[in-house]
Amino acid sequence: MVQYNPKDWITFIFKFHKSDTFRQLIPLMIFIGFYSGVICFLEMDYFKLEETSHVKGISVMHTTVGFVLSLLLAYRTNTAYDRWWEGRKLWGALVNNSRNLALKLSVILYDEKDRHFFRRLIPGYASILQKHLTNEESAKALFEDLDLEMDHQKHHPNQIAKMIFQKVNDLYKSGKITGDQLIIINSELQSFTDVCGACERIKNTPIPYSYSAFIKKFIFFYIMTLPFSFAFTLGYYVIPVVIFIFYVLASLELIAEEIEDPFGLDENDLPIAKIASNIKKHVEEIL
Repeated sequence: MVQYNPKDWITFIFKFHKSDTFRQLIPLMIFIGFYSGVICFLEMDYFKLEETSHVKGISVMHTTVGFVLSLLLAYRTNTAYDRWWEGRKLWGALVNNSRNLALKLSVILYDEKDRHFFRRLIPGYASILQKHLTNEESAKALFEDLDLEMDHQKHHPNQIAKMIFQKVNDLYKSGKITGDQLIIINSELQSFTDVCGACERIKNTPIPYSYSAFIKKFIFFYIMTLPFSFAFTLGYYVIPVVIFIFYVLASLELIAEEIEDPFGLDENDLPIAKIASNIKKHVEEIL
């Protein structure tokens, strides 16, 4: 995730970060500029056409359609940001629940071996979930001092959650924790799987294809028809104007595409690896 100062306007305006949409759109912007120049040349210099009522009608259509397109893009961006923010809230809940579970166990447990088990497994769940969501291989090195046999064909977070609950159940059967204490820590144990399921819902449910494809087609045809009407009023200045309009509309769509999946490895995705690392640090301090 990009770290920045939101009050530093100069940096935003004149600095192009590698995740900036401008870099991604340069080839298309060059094509749009060339296309606009060709249309302007054909209308004004080659065919020597004049502005008619029909052309003015196209300008009115662009004004109306542009308003509708702006509403669609605003809704698209807000929907994508809601998914990004929901992902952040879920990982915030995982941080709090991991701390709460560690705090309760630090008071309940006296055996150092038991405390060591949870000191490794609680942050291990966050690390495994992070790798699960980013499609990375789960590193067994996380548990180098524990004899854990993980089946790589199975759901890794579920395996870790099962190990944690199995350990808690063994502690209950051995009398190290009471039934009341088991109920007290049950909500945190259950929350791990709840967070995992909610994150998987966001990860595995993209924006419907028809909706996304329609917006892209809408932007394309809108931009392709702009030079036909604006060439008479702007002349060859239509080239930078159309390029700028395309840059604004296409950038909004690209931003929405990037943040609608907040668990990837893009620059603007959530820093879940860092969050998992913080969970590990805090749990080790408590236990």
